[in-house]
Amino acid sequence: MNRRRPTLIAALTLTAAAALTLSACGSGDSSEGNDKIAGADTEGSAPAASPAASGTSEPARPTIELPADLSYTFDWPRTGDKDKDAVLADGEQSIKAVDLAIVNQDPLDKAYLYYYEGEAAAGTQEFIEAYVKENARVMGAYRFYDAVVNMRGNDEASLVYCEDQGKAYDMYLKPKKTNKTPVTKNSYVLYNTRLSMNDKGVWVVQKLLSQRGSAKCQP
Repeated sequence: MNRRRPTLIAALTLTAAAALTLSACGSGDSSEGNDKIAGADTEGSAPAASPAASGTSEPARPTIELPADLSYTFDWPRTGDKDKDAVLADGEQSIKAVDLAIVNQDPLDKAYLYYYEGEAAAGTQEFIEAYVKENARVMGAYRFYDAVVNMRGNDEASLVYCEDQGKAYDMYLKPKKTNKTPVTKNSYVLYNTRLSMNDKGVWVVQKLLSQRGSAKCQP
């Protein structure tokens, strides 16, 4: 999850394949995110959640219960394609699972490890550890929109989407203090994820790239 807050952690070392940064609601971010987003210009609007994973039996996904001060809007309309909608549904859960790990202050939280593997899991762990080190967590409202899913065979897919972090903030836990920053162009982030279906029938994130301040995501 590309969520950089420069006031929280000035620089977060990222893995090459998973460009994860701390939640940024904007201002003063000296790094605008120059990662190339492959497939970001793909045409067609997609998305919204639907039951996940193809197959006859539904895997038992982890329960994700987040604090009342965290909310999510996924402006991802259904595509009508069961495979694409499964990618979108698991994509939503993967986003929430990372925030759950931050709330739990647990870099090895089982929920996010259910949805991330390989390089993406390693980068996500580092991202969560940065919050734990600073004794902080996320709060506020996140909006996700303009999602596009491309299927790459039966068990691989890409999911490109935008995030609006304008109403999302960091909260330090001790002493309790909310860090509210003004909305800037850097409050809008473009993501490109690569997913694969595992042997449980779950779409898991393998790679994640992000571009903060992307013109594609500006309101």
